[in-house]
Amino acid sequence: MTLKIVVVGAGVVGAACAFHAASAGLDVTVVDRGPVGAGTTSRGEGNVLLSDKEPGPELALAQLSRTLWDEAGRELGPDSLELEAKGGLVVASTAEGLAALGDFAARQEAAGVRVEPVDRVRDLEPHLAPGIHGGVHYPQDAQVQPVLAAAALLRAAVRHGARFHTGEVASAVTARDGGRTPGDRSTGGRITGVRTTVGDLLPADAVVNAAGTWGGEVGRRLGAPVEVLPRRGFVLVTEPLPPMVRHKVYSADYVANVASSDAGLETSCVVEGTRGGTILIGASRERVGFDTTMNPAVVARLAAQACRLFPFLRGVHLMRAYRGFRPYCPDHLPVVGPDPRVPGVVHACGHEGAGIGLAPATGALVTAHLLGRPWRGADPAAHTALLPDRFLNPGGAPQ
Repeated sequence: MTLKIVVVGAGVVGAACAFHAASAGLDVTVVDRGPVGAGTTSRGEGNVLLSDKEPGPELALAQLSRTLWDEAGRELGPDSLELEAKGGLVVASTAEGLAALGDFAARQEAAGVRVEPVDRVRDLEPHLAPGIHGGVHYPQDAQVQPVLAAAALLRAAVRHGARFHTGEVASAVTARDGGRTPGDRSTGGRITGVRTTVGDLLPADAVVNAAGTWGGEVGRRLGAPVEVLPRRGFVLVTEPLPPMVRHKVYSADYVANVASSDAGLETSCVVEGTRGGTILIGASRERVGFDTTMNPAVVARLAAQACRLFPFLRGVHLMRAYRGFRPYCPDHLPVVGPDPRVPGVVHACGHEGAGIGLAPATGALVTAHLLGRPWRGADPAAHTALLPDRFLNPGGAPQ
């Protein structure tokens, strides 16, 4: 019998899970309280990055995702995703920073990432400020338009038979009592269906929690809570310009800020152009709960950092600023895989700012879990570090 899968969340991760599961022949239904990609996905820059990831399970996920984004581009058409293999350029303003960046790049290269040290960074980016010591070029870095990409993946899933219920929230689950085998850490019965707030009862052999920043709340409703927390970030958007920034360009301290667990405001300079001509400027991170307040001081700091990196921006108009919430876990790894407490619950959330880049591999890994098949990744053991088990005590309770 065909497995019935309900995916909660129609952001880019949920859409990727639906696409891969439906492509594998599973019976897929996607539910979301809003339109496709209306949550965290709509607040992202579309980064598909290897350059900012330490060797380990997240990099392994990113490497597979980079391949799968290319495959999706060939299947769905690169214009449907606005997939651009623009490459990334990480720059260092001091000799010490450049040495640290070189060490980091060497570890990545040993893990299979293509890295190209650059002494004359203005050969790659002529409008950079003078005096930058050097950098590293990452030719595999890319970008997609996040909402377009999510919509394209979900349309493809629908062509494979998936269904999409918009305006509906998973409010409860149904479960039957079942016997427990020795060593079973589950808390009771297996998922058999999901009821939405409009009263629909959707039969389900498994429920995929792809609710992004709200993954913690959805996990709680499913009886399998995970610690997914919001981390607010701002992005600035300039007026459309002729092509001025060729790559995704960011300062070397961005990597440290991504990995930081500090609650306070952190900013690091990230600048990149888009196909439409606008320039995106980031990045900020702060733990303020779900506070959506506009903070002019953060906007001013990001703008000043970008102008120091690209002086021509001083004469460019800022068109708008938007903010959103990155869904992060305390150990900065996503939660991907079945939850031992509630058979039938599979998590796919907590990707922080990397969800767009990691979405295809997450969808492929979730589908592998659903089917009980080996993971396609280069290091099959890497996925074990992403399982929700890591947050549980031996008895199955959260740590």
